[in-house]
Amino acid sequence: MSKYSEADGAQERLDAIMNDPSYEIAYKDLDFIASEDMRPVRLQLELKKPEWCMEAAGIKSSVVVFGGTQVDSKEQAEVRMAEAKAALAADPDSEEAKRGMIRAENVLKKSRYYEECRQFANLVTQYNKQHRDGEFFIKTGGGPGIMEAGNRGAFEAGGKSMALNITLPFEQRPNSYITPGLCFQFNYFAIRKMHFLLRAKAVICFPGGFGTLDELFTALTLRQTGRMQDIPIILYGKEYWDGIIDFQYLADQAVISDSHLKLFQYCETPEETWQVIRDFHGV
Repeated sequence: MSKYSEADGAQERLDAIMNDPSYEIAYKDLDFIASEDMRPVRLQLELKKPEWCMEAAGIKSSVVVFGGTQVDSKEQAEVRMAEAKAALAADPDSEEAKRGMIRAENVLKKSRYYEECRQFANLVTQYNKQHRDGEFFIKTGGGPGIMEAGNRGAFEAGGKSMALNITLPFEQRPNSYITPGLCFQFNYFAIRKMHFLLRAKAVICFPGGFGTLDELFTALTLRQTGRMQDIPIILYGKEYWDGIIDFQYLADQAVISDSHLKLFQYCETPEETWQVIRDFHGV
């Protein structure tokens, strides 16, 4: 029986003390951890947790694959094409339907990149499995499209692959081909960027949009300024990349040096891409 008398209200006061958030152990207080003042701590935790997991898994290096979420497999692209054709047939004068048809045609053309990324990841993972030295693990952003293709290729090779997912205003679920225990969710893009490049032995950029361009130019800037390790930065599919970025024009305008054009190179096949990486690292 409590030594406190219910009559004097002691138990009620004690309950109020112990149930107040101030009494919660700090690391269990999610409201406190999520507060603006604790952002530096959250940044540190977000940097350390994946590092801790990768160290435990014996992962020493990665091959980073970037690319668009809208680069579908051939099967998915054909479904999209069928839907676009049906929409255009239902309303031939619709500008939206015409635009949808153009986009569907381009998605179908680019589906080869999904398959080639899948093949590339398979090649890398076969090497990784054979040597079992913690090197050359496929790492993607964890979403659909090219990211799915990279994780899928590793999965189909019977190996492991990683993914760095990100919380977004719209739903962003990891693809199902990532190795359980090696999929990490980030709130901060900056920390996610660090983890993409910390263990990277190569960066391969397949066709993609803003996110792919962001990651590409981050890697190029860090290499340009000598702030990261020397690695191959590979643009897969010269026709696509020449169509969206005129790197030579940047050099001609003297906003980058001619030598900066050597920070990256183009590749056209999975085998060529993997050989460039192997030659660079002497494996």
